[in-house]
Amino acid sequence: MKQNKNILIVNGPNLNLLGTREIEIYGHLSLLDLLEKLEKEAKKLNFKLQHLQSNAEHVLIDTIHASKNKIDYIIINPAAFTHTSIAIRDALISVDIPFIEVHISNIYSRENFRSHSWLSDISKGVISGLGVDGYIWALKTIFNRIGKI
Repeated sequence: MKQNKNILIVNGPNLNLLGTREIEIYGHLSLLDLLEKLEKEAKKLNFKLQHLQSNAEHVLIDTIHASKNKIDYIIINPAAFTHTSIAIRDALISVDIPFIEVHISNIYSRENFRSHSWLSDISKGVISGLGVDGYIWALKTIFNRIGKI
């Protein structure tokens, strides 16, 4: 199992408040707790994780750009930028790194404006509504697909 792949986890606006905001939707787990859980899973899969959370669109874009030729796969929860950011879409296209889009809540069962994603059609998959476990499923999916990169 010699994977040794670099995975970037990108979390968008307001995800720094996990565990304290809209607990009925996002749950009690903090972002730090989520990252610890992901590190444990990544270690089992022999992945190296990098993480960025930002409320600023340009920071997310700069990080995606800096990932070119350094990152093997991206897991992105663009949060509200899902529905608004063609710039993040263009950044992901420009670096040509496969990615999985993850949403903690089921974006299709919420307000109508949340049901459109500017990223879904260019992603390798979308996980929505499985809570923070969606990130774990994304890691497992990448592990199963890594030979096809």
